[in-house]
Amino acid sequence: MSTVTPTPVTPHVLDNPAWASLSGAHAAFAERAGGPAAPYAARYAADVAPFSAIADPDDPRSWEALGSLTGAGGVVSLAGVLTPPDGWETAGSIEGVQLVDTSLRAEPAPGAVRLGPADVPEILDLIALTRPGPFLPRTIELGTYLGIRHRGRLVAMAGERLRPPGWTEISAVCTHPDHRGRGLATLLVRAVAAGIRERGEVPFLHTAASNTGAVRLYESIGFTVRRRPSFMALRVPAGIEIEGVRS
Repeated sequence: MSTVTPTPVTPHVLDNPAWASLSGAHAAFAERAGGPAAPYAARYAADVAPFSAIADPDDPRSWEALGSLTGAGGVVSLAGVLTPPDGWETAGSIEGVQLVDTSLRAEPAPGAVRLGPADVPEILDLIALTRPGPFLPRTIELGTYLGIRHRGRLVAMAGERLRPPGWTEISAVCTHPDHRGRGLATLLVRAVAAGIRERGEVPFLHTAASNTGAVRLYESIGFTVRRRPSFMALRVPAGIEIEGVRS
């Protein structure tokens, strides 16, 4: 009786998009730990994004390296389908949805303007009001951000965040409460997606699973749910130590 050897399943790049971004397009924003040739963990600079990532969730060295970036008692933010090792305390967790573009109509948005560093104070005000997710002083550097202004005031925006090979995440999609119901978010998502497709990449995005209205909207304009990761805040246990380098 012959034995059939299972074929190893190669992980999809979107299963660990933060790691793929920090190892590639966003390497300039990364702080790494674990080894000079092949780091085991990385995180974005503190003023760029709050996300950390590990090379392999099944490798204890990845968790040790991640802990060394922050130190015992520190809190790291991870996303994925993860089971932290013993000793790691869950400080918070949000069930999420990852959606990918399957039939989105991407097109430029008349009236949309490119946002830059000078717009960050106004962007942060809109983010604080609408709470679409984290946005820090240098998040604007991660990609193209577009906005719509009404009488000079920024009332809606969307932009690019994670960039694993072949993909770009659409993020910071938000509209001022006084201007909702006009389709501005859809307009901007399509416009950001148009720029992504021009580079030969595919748009994707994340949202909280509890935000059922947003999930329905994204599905209605051409996104499809791919997986349901968790967004986790984990506290580093005592005794974390690994030899290696940071860069």
